[in-house]
Amino acid sequence: MTLDGLLTLPAWGYVAAALALTHVTIASVTIFLHRHQAHRALSLHPVVSHFFRFWLWLTTGMVTKEWVAVHRKHHARCESEEDPHSPQTKGIWRVLFAGAWLYRAEAAKSETLEAFGAGTPDDWLERNVYSKHRFLGIGIMLAADVLLFGAAGIAIFAVQMIWIPFWAAGVINGVGHYWGYRNFETQDASRNIVPIGLLIGGEELHNNHHAYGSSAKLSNKWWEFDVGWLYIRTLELLGLANVRRTAPRTRFAAVRSVVDMDMLRAVVANRFHILKLYGNRVVRPVVRAEARALGRDARRGLRRIKALILREETALDSAHRRHLEEVLRDNATLKTIYEFKLRLKALWTQQAKGQQELLARLQAWCADAESSGIAALEEFARQLRGYRAQPA
Repeated sequence: MTLDGLLTLPAWGYVAAALALTHVTIASVTIFLHRHQAHRALSLHPVVSHFFRFWLWLTTGMVTKEWVAVHRKHHARCESEEDPHSPQTKGIWRVLFAGAWLYRAEAAKSETLEAFGAGTPDDWLERNVYSKHRFLGIGIMLAADVLLFGAAGIAIFAVQMIWIPFWAAGVINGVGHYWGYRNFETQDASRNIVPIGLLIGGEELHNNHHAYGSSAKLSNKWWEFDVGWLYIRTLELLGLANVRRTAPRTRFAAVRSVVDMDMLRAVVANRFHILKLYGNRVVRPVVRAEARALGRDARRGLRRIKALILREETALDSAHRRHLEEVLRDNATLKTIYEFKLRLKALWTQQAKGQQELLARLQAWCADAESSGIAALEEFARQLRGYRAQPA
């Protein structure tokens, strides 16, 4: 005996239906929960916003306030013991395969919801339907899947139920802080994961997101594809969304003789881009120049040290830190560019009494760099005088 649904599809059709349904859920998470609700990077038309809320109720049972609060706490306490789901403190396998349980444990804490859940929906539907009867929606989804697809609908429903717990709670929160490449040396362990962006809506560009948390666009390199941004731009063209913030764009204006507040604001706002430029325009050419004067084995060692100079200090283990210290002790040029990198970072990592003190630090950095005797560093400091931010 077979249980037929209203739709009779070939085997590949049921697979396509499952992928399509789960993709709508991923789009709802990345556009509505993440970029709209948690980070306020865009606004959504009420009809679109409510569709996403309704769909997430049907397919996940997640409460908006809970998801937003847990995610905001992740950013505020990233990689610490208080981070709800850091693989650096809780272990990669635990986060990858038990991320949903970690999420539920954190979402159950009233103090987390109180501290990080402000500004989320609190209307009649949220209080009396979505939050109060979170499993009713899942039951309706099961009935709809069986009605439409028959016995195959049970398998489709099972895929829907494990999709977000595995891909979002497991892969993004776990692998996204454990393995992959980094465009920006953020103070956490975030990584970009490719090429599975179609499966997780652009959320695989996790390091980009941690560098510019309030950006509605997660891609940075020309070859990175953020399908969530494609949907947002489509909604915007239809008048159903409004992008509030993206990662700041920058330009190099004509070099100015005075290091002013405009330059300071651009440098601080684009600090991860500045460090990336420093690596490309100072560290890499200086290391290459040093390597050319050495033998093959020494050149190979310097290529490895280049990555350590560029890496965020908190990401260095004890062995790498010792190796870096040994190399810098024996090479004055590399030690100088490393120290200048640390001084540059101090503009946004160390406290200051006010903007004028920060400006004075930047002015001193530029003056010292321009008289360092290292050509690449001097040229970078001169170029930096023209660094300005453009409206996003």
